[in-house]
Amino acid sequence: MKDTELIQVVEDLLLPLHKTDKETLDTIDGWLRFTPEPIKTRATSNEEAKYLKSLSNTPWARVVIETTAQALKTEGIYAANHQPSELADMWAPWDKNDMETKQGALYRASLAYGLAYTLVLPGMDAFGNPGAQITAHSPRDFFAVYDDVVEDEYPSWALRIITQRGGAVHYRLIDDEAVHYLSREDASASIKFIESRKHNAGVTPVVRYANQLDLEGRAPGELQPLFPLFARINKTDYDRLLVQHFNSWKVRWATGIEESGPDADDEATKLKLRHQDILASENHEAKFGTLDETTMDPFVKAHDSDLESLAATSQTPMTTFGKIVNVSAEGLVEARSSLRAKVGDRQTGYGASNVRTLRLSAHVEGRKDDAANFSVRSKWADTEMSMLAGAVDALGKAATMLQIPFELLWDRIPGIDSTTAESWRTYAAEHPGPEAVQAKAVADALAANATVDAAAGA
Repeated sequence: MKDTELIQVVEDLLLPLHKTDKETLDTIDGWLRFTPEPIKTRATSNEEAKYLKSLSNTPWARVVIETTAQALKTEGIYAANHQPSELADMWAPWDKNDMETKQGALYRASLAYGLAYTLVLPGMDAFGNPGAQITAHSPRDFFAVYDDVVEDEYPSWALRIITQRGGAVHYRLIDDEAVHYLSREDASASIKFIESRKHNAGVTPVVRYANQLDLEGRAPGELQPLFPLFARINKTDYDRLLVQHFNSWKVRWATGIEESGPDADDEATKLKLRHQDILASENHEAKFGTLDETTMDPFVKAHDSDLESLAATSQTPMTTFGKIVNVSAEGLVEARSSLRAKVGDRQTGYGASNVRTLRLSAHVEGRKDDAANFSVRSKWADTEMSMLAGAVDALGKAATMLQIPFELLWDRIPGIDSTTAESWRTYAAEHPGPEAVQAKAVADALAANATVDAAAGA
């Protein structure tokens, strides 16, 4: 395309579409980080009330995201009719690009905003060796357009927006042929074309990580539907803090007490009464009483009720919000069943995107067989370490009762990744135990007898 056509695509198509989503994404980012929607109350100049309002903002949104994201960790890949060692080349770009540490941010962005992306381009590693470069991007500064938003595996256009100090903006426009570099000096300046660099991928090399992509191409994040509930919890906490600060103690009152005279004496009398445990007066018409403090129990119960609603709607266990319930181990497992179902659903979608990223990396590196391997699946780490004993017991029974080789089950132990399991297999092969040595001796003897019998028959 001509330079002017590329600029037109950015100005007239991609930037307006991105601007439409940016406001919502910025609101989500506020809830996720440090600037949630302010609590709406009557205007007041009371500094104490303003301070209490700021204390009421709690990052509940981050709790919801972290609970799911911390259970998502890809530790390898597997495929039917393939040994782990046969998939080493396909997995290599993941390790070389440090996706082990970047994947958490990638999943968090997708969970919170609904979408996140990986960009795969040819490049060089730190030692000058050619290979695929994988970068992860937030939808706040990366936007992709699809001809068919549901069915298309790769977008037709993608735009990366890099804001610079002083108001300048750099743009990276990616299509199926090249990465086009453009820039704008400030908001009032026009976009200028800089250069194009071909990537020879044949497709726009962008992979979408969608939180929940429906049949109409919508991918809502986890947080946007929960905004009213987050605001409700903060408002309840604000009301409780008001009561705690202004009305959480008894107020003693007295009438008919003699005046002391000068103002200084009145103030001294008030101070004396304030610190007396028993109020008394010589005036028989004097009356005394107390105004009870406002109980905070209704506000605490309202807070707990709101948290229960948040737990139910976000599929987050109540224990995550500090609600410890005295139940059995089986009860705790059942309480986390909804979260496990949610995590399993996200693993299916994100796992497919991980494999698509690795197949695209293989294509960029010229490994055609790996790029066309659609049987590969992501292997997820088992983060439920409390289930370790049960998992080991179940795997042991599977090996003994179903005759599955022990070494093929090692990487299914919670907390054991494919690299560790493969090192165990290598060690076991190089240091066979007595049973393995005996079995090999028997096998060799049987093979020798078979050879002798065959020779005699000939």
